[in-house]
Amino acid sequence: MNEFQIVSLISLLGFLILIGSGFRARRVGLKKTLYMAGAWAGIFAIVILFLDLVR
Repeated sequence: MNEFQIVSLISLLGFLILIGSGFRARRVGLKKTLYMAGAWAGIFAIVILFLDLVR
């Protein structure tokens, strides 16, 4: 693992901490969090599949 990967991992961990603290501050429950994460994953999957079909 080189230094660029380490910096990337540290920044991703920091982003996850910021997102988690934002959810805690707004008192979003675990069920709603998982629902929103699934919705975003579905949106990205649909876009990726669409782009793959266009090519």
